[in-house]
Amino acid sequence: MDAIEQLLTRGVSQIYPSKEKLETLLRSGKKVTIYQGFDPTGTKLHIGHMVGLLKLRQWQDLGHKVIFLIGTGTGLAGDPSGKQTSRTVFYTHEQLKENAKDYVLQARKIVRFEGENPVEILYNGDWLNKLTLKDILDIAGHFTLQQFSERDLFQERIKKGEPVSLREFMYPMLQAYDSVAMKVDVELGGTDQMFNMLMGRNLVEKMQHREKFVMTTPLLEDSLGRKIGKTEGNVIALTDSPSDLYAKIMALPDDIVVNAFAYLTTLPMHEILKIKEDLANGQNPITSKKKLALTIASQLYSHEDAKQAEQSFTTVVQQGNLSNDINKVTVLENTPLIDMLLHFTLIESKSEAKRLVLQNGIRVNSEIVSDLDMTLYDNDLVEVGKRKTVRIVI
Repeated sequence: MDAIEQLLTRGVSQIYPSKEKLETLLRSGKKVTIYQGFDPTGTKLHIGHMVGLLKLRQWQDLGHKVIFLIGTGTGLAGDPSGKQTSRTVFYTHEQLKENAKDYVLQARKIVRFEGENPVEILYNGDWLNKLTLKDILDIAGHFTLQQFSERDLFQERIKKGEPVSLREFMYPMLQAYDSVAMKVDVELGGTDQMFNMLMGRNLVEKMQHREKFVMTTPLLEDSLGRKIGKTEGNVIALTDSPSDLYAKIMALPDDIVVNAFAYLTTLPMHEILKIKEDLANGQNPITSKKKLALTIASQLYSHEDAKQAEQSFTTVVQQGNLSNDINKVTVLENTPLIDMLLHFTLIESKSEAKRLVLQNGIRVNSEIVSDLDMTLYDNDLVEVGKRKTVRIVI
């Protein structure tokens, strides 16, 4: 595949109105403006975001204008996408700005914010928070109740008797206006954002009388459709240490490996197809998963850091230091470390836990713990002192 073909196919679910129309535009030599929005409802970007960021990097490398949009305006409304119930808590503008303060530092692991053709950083609160009542009514006049109410997500809630907040109901309209305000040619986002992005395509056509393309990227899911990300409590943050990153990738389901190579790495597709073939022929999945963990850790850090993480994992997990007879403890999703330690009497009190932290006496996946409120994940290895070791089962 040449660069344009790879841009339009690898890690891409759908393109609206069509791949062929966008390909014709790009092969004409025209440079376009593309954006992806990130609502700062948390402080960390994770590997679910990495799918889109790698795609943005491809656009950037081909010389197109890329906008990294931080949703300090849309975040106030609360995106209903993927939510089975209405939100009960909404963020303030100050909270969103605080959450977003490190987003650029995290995203720069993948895209360039300086040098040749740097990515532009914008905040949609700069225009959404300044809209007058007349502006909002004019924008709303381009949509119908039927358009919004026919959304599958809202229909499912209504059938279950779950309320649909008008605040969330307005979210697609606000996101749609971003495309008008920035005059973009292409919007990028996960398949869960398709409805919102198509509303933007509709609004651009009505208000600016031009075409806006929509490119959706697949969600990283296992064979049962469970998403890898913040919502499901199995987040792998871009800021995780190399050792944590490596260990968490090794804990991913086996059936996610091939897609993870395609969506999260820059490994050539012919190599990924060979990995898929080897797995189909009975190769032990751990071999491919180790390659995946090493590749992703190398992309986000350095190859040297990734190799050290691999060695640490091998020493702890595969060479008897982590034998099969280690006690396993079962906890709920999002359980803080301190709660697990107290519940299973691995410590006698919070004061003992604090003392152990000061003495570097608590480790998770071989990493020294400094935050007793850190969230535990499936397959985490927790060591307390020299003699207490448990394996976490979510």
